[in-house]
Amino acid sequence: MSKLKNILKQMLNGFEHANAGEYMTMRQKAAHLNNAPVYAKPVNVEAITFDASEGGNRRRVGLFMGSELPEEVMNYTIQTCANLKHDLTVITFQTENTARALLKNYEQALLEAGISMKLKALTGDPISRLARYLKGHPEIAFLACKDTGYLAHRYINGPKDKNLLPVPVVVVVTKQGEAAQQLEKETKQGEKSDIKTA
Repeated sequence: MSKLKNILKQMLNGFEHANAGEYMTMRQKAAHLNNAPVYAKPVNVEAITFDASEGGNRRRVGLFMGSELPEEVMNYTIQTCANLKHDLTVITFQTENTARALLKNYEQALLEAGISMKLKALTGDPISRLARYLKGHPEIAFLACKDTGYLAHRYINGPKDKNLLPVPVVVVVTKQGEAAQQLEKETKQGEKSDIKTA
């Protein structure tokens, strides 16, 4: 019985270390395996940069951003990235300068949550170019977008092709979108009531 107990302990210890490096940097992995403390490097808040390079070893959440960025969408994205321990890739068809200006208000929140952000400005046909980019970046777990934007309208009202994009799409409902849906519902009800009375 003692031999079996030792074998099970070894297996469980192996499992602990097997998954330990899944979401850690090389330095953190080495510290975990050596049971040594990890000393964090001081971060200069003033020198936040947007990493436009490709690659990375941590899973990422994609954010499809148009010409505006509602606070609800960004709060959802930051909270999800923090909960899942994912980094963020912002994908846009706007210019990089426009995208950086929209993201400027959220730099501190991203830094505090420990989320690394990449910004990727694409050109061309939005859906096909976006699909091509996502196929080439398997580290992106899913794509978030606002409900009033191009992608959400295309995804909800467009052709029901299940393979439109290679990742799941999360449509974040904003206050502006809720108001538009309410207005649309009231308009349809008004049309129905007109039909009934006519």
